Amino acid sequence: MQAPIPYAENDEKISRNERTTHKKLAKTFRRIINTTHRDTHHAERGVHAKGHALLKGEISIHPDLPDELAQGLFATPKTYPAFVRLSTIPGDVLKDSVSVPRGFALKITNIDGELLADAKGNAVQDFLFASGEAFAVSRAKSFLYAMRVFSLTTDRAEWAKIALSRVLRVINAGLEKIGARNDVIDFIGGFAPTNPLGERFYTQVPQRYGNYVAKFDIVPASENFRALTGETVTVDHDADAIRHAVHNVLQKDGGAWILRAQLRRDAARNPIENASAAWPEEGSPYLPIATITVLPQESWSEALLREMDDSISFAPWHGLKAHQPLGDIMRARRSSYPMSAQLRTKLNGCPLHLIPRIK
Repeated sequence: MQAPIPYAENDEKISRNERTTHKKLAKTFRRIINTTHRDTHHAERGVHAKGHALLKGEISIHPDLPDELAQGLFATPKTYPAFVRLSTIPGDVLKDSVSVPRGFALKITNIDGELLADAKGNAVQDFLFASGEAFAVSRAKSFLYAMRVFSLTTDRAEWAKIALSRVLRVINAGLEKIGARNDVIDFIGGFAPTNPLGERFYTQVPQRYGNYVAKFDIVPASENFRALTGETVTVDHDADAIRHAVHNVLQKDGGAWILRAQLRRDAARNPIENASAAWPEEGSPYLPIATITVLPQESWSEALLREMDDSISFAPWHGLKAHQPLGDIMRARRSSYPMSAQLRTKLNGCPLHLIPRIK
């Protein structure tokens, strides 16, 4: 296995009109948030609007990591408070019968180290994951086109989205049997309605990893979570079926995930700017670096909705300089996510915090 490539400031290649694209993307997110607020009188996130679980737990950095993995936050074996939000990707709150990819947001608090300016002095590290191995498009410009289309359907014709999702799930299941599952079909409603506790999640795009560069993933570690991998949840008769399936497990048992890092070892096969390129695991495997543990708890309630979901924000730029987000998609998030948080604060009248203020 090749040694990891050292991080360099010139790893990123910024395109000439990038800032204009990022501003247009933020404007599109603003339109989505304003639309949901107009229709529901509540401002949701521009993406990942529907939450399935809000969890309090801890993350333990593994001891005796080799030097290439003992970097940044993971340099010293230590246990930190952690918060997890499970979600689905769209910016409107849909019935679970519209089956789309999921998200896993991880917030680690009480950390040490030099912070990025966007953290505003808050000792926090956020990592954002989704259920696809790579991002749907390569650059922010293509993402802008996609989001403009989705913004036109926000909070519209949910019955049509449900019907389409049923058809697309059948198509994708057939494609999967022949090894041809389609990520685009997943994204527009053909995602298998499985229990997210058993899923694998990816950061999809790279971040600095101390002296190196890495992507991250999360895999189920506890036996009860692993047993849920691929388990189908019946979603056609319960608008919040995923939320209920997750709650049924977590209120009794709790569970654990493993956080892993995939180091950049080959510049050609591990691009930074092409977000749609998965880094091959052959020659660059995901290696375990920490364990996330959650004890039995209520994973969703109206109190949690007010206390946590409506009052905190997750963003990849909340964190350490040692884990600076990299690439065009991450740079786009640097402007879009704060705008989303500020607009939600304004419309909902509820200040957002980088660190949860939870008892």
